[in-house]
Amino acid sequence: MRIALVCGEAAGARLLQALARGPHEVVAVLAAGPARALAERLGYRVRPAERVREPGFAAELAAAGVEMLLNVHSLYVLPEALLAVPARGAWNLHPGPLPRYAGLNAPSWAIYRGETRHGVSVHRMARGIDTGDIAYQETFPIADTDTGLSLALRCAERGVALLQRLLERPEDIPRMPQDPAQRSYFGRAVPQDGWIDWHAPARRIFDFVRACDYHPFPSPWGVPRARLGDQEAEIRKVALTGERCVAPPGTLRGEQVACGDEWLRLVHHRLLVSADVK
Repeated sequence: MRIALVCGEAAGARLLQALARGPHEVVAVLAAGPARALAERLGYRVRPAERVREPGFAAELAAAGVEMLLNVHSLYVLPEALLAVPARGAWNLHPGPLPRYAGLNAPSWAIYRGETRHGVSVHRMARGIDTGDIAYQETFPIADTDTGLSLALRCAERGVALLQRLLERPEDIPRMPQDPAQRSYFGRAVPQDGWIDWHAPARRIFDFVRACDYHPFPSPWGVPRARLGDQEAEIRKVALTGERCVAPPGTLRGEQVACGDEWLRLVHHRLLVSADVK
């Protein structure tokens, strides 16, 4: 089968490696970031990912005889004319359980909202963002040790396995319509504009901080900020203590800070006025 791949990030690189070992012919690669560098090392002719938006590119893929298009962690919205080219469909890997977590940064949103399970979906691309019938979906637990990065990487690992299932039987792909009544869409906005409110429950703050944590890579939500005494600080890592407190929110007690219900331990923070790192 002749495949066009639009990809980026770790999931795109993982799928490229799998395709390079498999029986299918990759006739077009549109890639960015680590996936682009890997594609070049594997000997593919790589086009910029933004070419998907160019008029006439659909005709180029049609002339190449593309039978299936795979979109893996690319942030470009593919035109309907392009989606109509492959006879076996255009399919997207989404790092969240659809339709409840459509849009951007689904792993971070799931942690922030206190979910105990997350998932990954492979769905047929249709008009709109993260719409179209679901072919495969898998869910898995979220642990208290998970961060935005660790959950995103698990989505990539599980998601590539689902795409390989898709490729094993392209003539018999399941189709499950999404229920629009269950849909939630998340855009580019960062919760609380990236600021911590110490009046919130300790658990909510703990979840927000780890949802932002993509260390050692840049976080799509940045580093959370807060007031510590009379200074502004970046809060990079915190830990729950389970110790109830009645002190006013924001009160400092050594390496702990009072929240709306409990003391929270500051594991790693950086004061923005001084150079101290604690």
